[in-house]
Amino acid sequence: MGLLKSIDKIILMTLKGVTITSFVLLTILISANVLVRFFPVASLHWFDEIIELLYAYLVFYGAAALWISREHFGVGDWIGSRIEGVRMRYAYILVVEFLVLCFALLFFYYSLRLTVLARDVTNVFAIPKRILYSCLPVSGALMVIYSTRNIVLEMIGVSKSRKEQEKST
Repeated sequence: MGLLKSIDKIILMTLKGVTITSFVLLTILISANVLVRFFPVASLHWFDEIIELLYAYLVFYGAAALWISREHFGVGDWIGSRIEGVRMRYAYILVVEFLVLCFALLFFYYSLRLTVLARDVTNVFAIPKRILYSCLPVSGALMVIYSTRNIVLEMIGVSKSRKEQEKST
């Protein structure tokens, strides 16, 4: 289990590093673009391509990092707190996690399809759009893997709660 936690930590730190780097570079480039509009000392005709790349990486790798650490936003667990019994609560969470896995699988499939079918390149740097889109299936794959992990953890929770319930009766 220690190896898996180490791998999780490395993946999470990598995603956070990419996200923070993308954010910093976006801030610098957008600030530079504003300055160049007031003081036209250089041309940033390539600006849009890099912004598109950085923004996609920021959003999707950031979403994957939040997914892994279970810190993504939600509407709260106002249903689970009303469910009587530990096993029923675990079962409810398990259903929700299965629905989340279905979303992640659809997202992964269609983002991979988009990336594979992309044939065009950007105008200025001729960067293949596949590179710009690559963050989608990578983050989708991570979401599928960690949704599966969450389902396994919930199943273990159901099993443990059943054993505890049997011991108490």
